[in-house]
Amino acid sequence: MSGKIVITLHAHLPYVNHPDFPYFMEENWLFEAITETYIPLLMVFNRLITDGVPFGVTMSITPPLFEMLSNQTLKDKYRKYLKSLIKLTEKEVDLTNHEEPLKHKCALKYLDDFQNTLDFFDNCEGSLISEFKKVENTGALELITCNATHGFLPLMRVNPQAVHAQIAMGVKAFEERFKEHPKGMWLAECGYYPGLDKELQEQNIDFFFVDSHAFWYANIPPRYDVYRPIVTPNNVFVFARDPESSEQVWSAQYGYPGDPNYREFYRDVGFDRPFDYVKEYMDPAGNRINTGIKYYSVTGDVGLESKKLYDPDKGLETAKRHAKDFVNKKVAQVNRLTDMMEVEPIIVAPFDAELYGHWWYEGPKFLESVFRELAETDGVRSSTPHEVIESMGSVQVVTPAMSTWGANGYNETWLNGNNDWIYPHLQEAEARMVEIATKYKDSTDPIYIRALNMCSRELMLAESSDWAFIMTTGTTVEYAVNRTKTHLSRFLELYDAIKVHNINEKVLEHYEWLDPIFPYMDYHVYSLKQ
Repeated sequence: MSGKIVITLHAHLPYVNHPDFPYFMEENWLFEAITETYIPLLMVFNRLITDGVPFGVTMSITPPLFEMLSNQTLKDKYRKYLKSLIKLTEKEVDLTNHEEPLKHKCALKYLDDFQNTLDFFDNCEGSLISEFKKVENTGALELITCNATHGFLPLMRVNPQAVHAQIAMGVKAFEERFKEHPKGMWLAECGYYPGLDKELQEQNIDFFFVDSHAFWYANIPPRYDVYRPIVTPNNVFVFARDPESSEQVWSAQYGYPGDPNYREFYRDVGFDRPFDYVKEYMDPAGNRINTGIKYYSVTGDVGLESKKLYDPDKGLETAKRHAKDFVNKKVAQVNRLTDMMEVEPIIVAPFDAELYGHWWYEGPKFLESVFRELAETDGVRSSTPHEVIESMGSVQVVTPAMSTWGANGYNETWLNGNNDWIYPHLQEAEARMVEIATKYKDSTDPIYIRALNMCSRELMLAESSDWAFIMTTGTTVEYAVNRTKTHLSRFLELYDAIKVHNINEKVLEHYEWLDPIFPYMDYHVYSLKQ
């Protein structure tokens, strides 16, 4: 008996768009991910298709991400960013020609990579969405959506209509940008609570993903643990994460990305070179930033100053070796499971897409090698959720437990002493949004409709789970706090203006320009049926 592996990549970034600034440091999050993850993954998929290698992969692309990828201002900024990066790399090629040969070898590779990335971006006229759609049309890729702004649904359930709005807009956004109805949904942070499946079923979602804990602590133990999908009482299929696959890739102690031969993420020429040399490519405010040009390897458990030089050929060889090891482990896992199960094992391996390329430079090559190995291996083949669903016979009905894929499967990453202050404000704003959406649901006044739609955008942007996550991890806390407060402040300003019938159209226009996410927003997703 053979088994299937469902490799799923969750592609998400918070919505960061500052058209009022020619440069904004946090917009680099998107630019780095396009350069290091999204275009490299598309190149991997295209090479596999060109070479006739059969593969199946699932990608959840979140609405904030594909809204940014559709934003012309951000596309223009990205092109400028990449051309500046190429210019810096050309300087590095000249400089490293007089330094260590391995540095020069890396610099030449970066220049080639960045130029190929720019060519790819220009050839598709900046429409990465259309490129993902082309891959999907081959049948190798299954695209799914996420709830609207990656809001953390378990802590929104006190306002069920707010949960409905997040899910309904996640579906609508996907339909608007990809011109098809999504069959599946990735719930932000894998955040699930019993009963949420009813909302998914009403939106015609066929399946979603959960962490292992959702099965382990379900109302009844799934017969096949996490190795077969179950179906909820509301007839939605659920796929649970395989902890073994996660540990092999994610584990800080045992995971592949920690190999000494791989490239070190945390040492970058933006910090290594004299400031006068790199300042033209830094934050205009004078802050050093990562450039993506990195010359050192992981090396081992040593300080950054003791890292050895990186050899890209060794990195590639290691990625191929690890891909073979991963596939061998999956074959062994399937064989072991087959001895205990009378049905085909299904191994679900979900990861943040940005791991592949951004955090783990060799990740796209690893993934490509995994698919090539799987195509040549008996016993395990890559598959998509719908292929699995169509191949299943009887399915166990189970109610998954509340869970996330955060620390220990609980909510504490998004609810702790660093971020708990945001929830009373969010929940009050959600209640007020439901109130005005219901009161004005029959409005025909264009200015009121625009203001109500803008209220919906500001609330959803404030709900993003990213802000609470950042407050927990302590990275760019000031920015996360400011974003939460800013969107709530704009929401309240518009709410009050609607209530007293005094909408300032110039202010409204300004907010529409600053936060243009979801131009197809319909505030009725918040209105109660009467």
